[in-house]
Amino acid sequence: MTDSSGAEALSHSEKREYTTPSTSGQGEDGPKPKKVSLKRTTGNVTNAKAKKQKRTRASRPAQLGYTVHQGEDMLLVISSTTSQYAGSAWTPPKKRSKKRKLAKGKVKGTPIKKKKTALAKPKLENNITVKEDTDLFVPETATDHRWGQNLPEEVLVNIFQMVVVQDGAVPFLCRVGRVCRLWNAAASSPALWRKVTVGYCWIAPGKSQLPKTEKKIKDTFNWLAENRFSQLRDFSLFHWTKNVSYAVEVVAQFCPHLRSLTLSYCTGLTASAFHSLGLHSRSLQSINLQYSEFQVEGLLEYLENHGSQIKQIWFTHGLKNDRLLTAITRGCCPDLELLEVNTKLDSKDCELPMYIQALQMACPKLKTFRMLNVRPLHKTMRNSADSTLGFPLLEELCIATTSYSYMTDKDLWDILFGSTRLRVLDLRGCSRITPSGLTSLPCPELECLFWGQYFNSNVGLSSPKSGIHMVTQKWSQTLQQLDIANQLFTEEDLEIAMSHLAQAAETDILRSLNLSGTRITPPALRSVITQMTALDYLNLSSCRYLPRGLKRIYRGQEDIRKLLDKLD
Repeated sequence: MTDSSGAEALSHSEKREYTTPSTSGQGEDGPKPKKVSLKRTTGNVTNAKAKKQKRTRASRPAQLGYTVHQGEDMLLVISSTTSQYAGSAWTPPKKRSKKRKLAKGKVKGTPIKKKKTALAKPKLENNITVKEDTDLFVPETATDHRWGQNLPEEVLVNIFQMVVVQDGAVPFLCRVGRVCRLWNAAASSPALWRKVTVGYCWIAPGKSQLPKTEKKIKDTFNWLAENRFSQLRDFSLFHWTKNVSYAVEVVAQFCPHLRSLTLSYCTGLTASAFHSLGLHSRSLQSINLQYSEFQVEGLLEYLENHGSQIKQIWFTHGLKNDRLLTAITRGCCPDLELLEVNTKLDSKDCELPMYIQALQMACPKLKTFRMLNVRPLHKTMRNSADSTLGFPLLEELCIATTSYSYMTDKDLWDILFGSTRLRVLDLRGCSRITPSGLTSLPCPELECLFWGQYFNSNVGLSSPKSGIHMVTQKWSQTLQQLDIANQLFTEEDLEIAMSHLAQAAETDILRSLNLSGTRITPPALRSVITQMTALDYLNLSSCRYLPRGLKRIYRGQEDIRKLLDKLD
């Protein structure tokens, strides 16, 4: 019993004092507790060490390959074949140097009381501790930042691809490439850089471009083209006022697979850029120059030499740009499939002279023809053949305008007399078109008809009063979207038209119906809502023949079902 208590009284400081000369100030006859304690407890020190080590091993938990989360009434075990806690399962507490200093200062021979301290909780990495009453590991916070470094590169590429599709390659890939080497390798994958859109992000709006900034822009484009754009397909620039030609030339030189070029609200595109496109970009098929200033002579020369490879063209109406339409009607782009001419809403001069028959002969493969806010003036060729085929492959025709339109039934027939595949017809603002003119068209499967009148002060005088029922009767089986906003058809005519749509309930494909500003009545509306269960957009704003509280836009089938209850 005495040996055991003596062993417990020994401390690490007394063992170190064994090799230190005596400085207690006692004589030879004085008590010598150190020698006596050494003789009596030499074997017990070893036992104390063994017990201490044994006790420590017993309290140390085994290394686990899983993590246990404890809730109020359940335990959740999350297994992990590659545990994030490499090495020891816990980090032992550091030895305190202050204890040793205090122990050295003790007077020899004085019994040292061992301070009883509770065993420290083993603290795991990432702030995971062990509870006193259980052996469960309960994570306080999950802050493991190494997950991205352990993912396969193919998985990271797939994740980045989802973001690129939604937000674009720039600046996302430039930023994630600076995280670590693995992320940089994944962000450098050429498959992620096939579609790139660059805005003006080097200087603030309204600030002048300094020479250093200009050099930085050029160096950046050179590096991107040489290291990232090897598989580039679609390239776009927005709101560039300088270095546009330089950027286009670099992209054309280093991107042999370029298929689409978009320049929107850009200025300063010279003929040298089009010359570079002709030399290097042999796969280019689409050119979009909407609201941009460019050298028209350079583009005309490019179309004369390489127009056979162009399939899509967008440009803005203007005195100089209209020469492009003249070149197209001469046959420089025989394989053209999309042609769009637009202008701003506040433009004053929107008249565009055009030879429809010449365009039909020059572009027989045209599928999409759009003239947005442009008033086409149809001119007839003197020596034109009467047996022209028109646009046999045309699927979309858009002649929408917010002002007065010259389009008549005869003009519409001259454009579409051979278009049996037409799916989309946009005639917004064309107040001279009549229902009889629409029903005479040779397109049996029209899916979208936009015939609303917007911002037209003379709509009440020029709109037809009846005949909408003929339109819905012809295309009731195929219409998916119908817009007749502000068309002043009679209540009886609208009721018959809605009944034709309701009779096509077996197809049930109508999804959008715009009746804003019309004379629709509750009975006519109830018939179409009851049968058309797929309808998810309904515009009833400014409908004077409906009760108060119902004149608004309804989105979603549930919202439209509630309207049906109110109509009852």
